[in-house]
Amino acid sequence: MSLPTLARPTETTVPSPRPEPTPHALGPDDFRDAFRHHPGGVALVTALGKHAPAALTATSLTSISADPAVLAFSVSHASSAAPTILAAGTVVVHLLDASTVHLAKLGATSGIDRFADTSLWTTLPTGEPVFRNTRWLRARVLDRVTAGAATLVLAEPLECDLGSDPEDGCVREGLVYLNRTWHRLGDASRLD
Repeated sequence: MSLPTLARPTETTVPSPRPEPTPHALGPDDFRDAFRHHPGGVALVTALGKHAPAALTATSLTSISADPAVLAFSVSHASSAAPTILAAGTVVVHLLDASTVHLAKLGATSGIDRFADTSLWTTLPTGEPVFRNTRWLRARVLDRVTAGAATLVLAEPLECDLGSDPEDGCVREGLVYLNRTWHRLGDASRLD
């Protein structure tokens, strides 16, 4: 089945919340506290800009549809990587696990050159930066939806490298972000 083709990415704007919250509206501190206790899978999103590559850590990655394949992630407008990521026609979404927590920290640290250590990354034939030893999907941006102080990016995966499990047969341990810290998911955390 072929995937839908758009001539170029579009942008949709969702109206900002009212300046004065309604009496029952949830305030930003309570909202952040609620999500602080909701674990999020961890991804690193990269894109090639006009002058340099950019990267950011995202815990908002979600699968929207399997057929056709569509994923989404949000980008805070406060991120230094936001202008490059939001202007890109394609991005690389790295699916991080516990063995790549150093990349999650790299993408989440502000004020540094995330590409200074050239041994960590390379470029795809299409030009996008990709970090080594990760599972990744290269995706074409389909749409951008601005909502409050962030933009939701919807993208169509074009290719992927899902690697393989380690040679010892152990499954890679997952990585989640919960209550402002990184957590490893493995057999010990399994609930049946």
